[in-house]
Amino acid sequence: MAIGLLEVLLESAKGLANTDFLGDIDPYVIIQYKAQERTSSVAQGRGGSWTWNERFTFRVEYPGSGGQYKLILKIMDKDTFTKDDFLGEATIYVEDLLAQGMENGTAELHSRKYSVVQADGTYFGEIQVGLSMTHKVEVETDRDFGGWKESDF
Repeated sequence: MAIGLLEVLLESAKGLANTDFLGDIDPYVIIQYKAQERTSSVAQGRGGSWTWNERFTFRVEYPGSGGQYKLILKIMDKDTFTKDDFLGEATIYVEDLLAQGMENGTAELHSRKYSVVQADGTYFGEIQVGLSMTHKVEVETDRDFGGWKESDF
């Protein structure tokens, strides 16, 4: 099993469903990879187009257990006085990217648009994301210091 870093560039979104009674939505994204989760800031923008331009890093193992090599991007609407609304989600399968990155040292999926799927299964809007993967070389140290052993474990 090899270890790497998966970097997600969350760029922008447009055409998201408007769930706000009073007007514009305030979208943010919860990005999940296996048990890891990152949350973006609330996006800047109005009129159906929002921008983040934020980077998030996830530790990845390939091949790893579970076999679910996917990023899930849950788009939420930040509400002040009520529970935040679910706007939709996009799923990005990254197994090929991880395999290529582990083999070549790095791999990249250039920025592209992914469809946003609402809770009822309909498509509504899109989110733009770029991905890169870097193979991380783990250095094991196991040195003796006058009878004492130093280890990274």
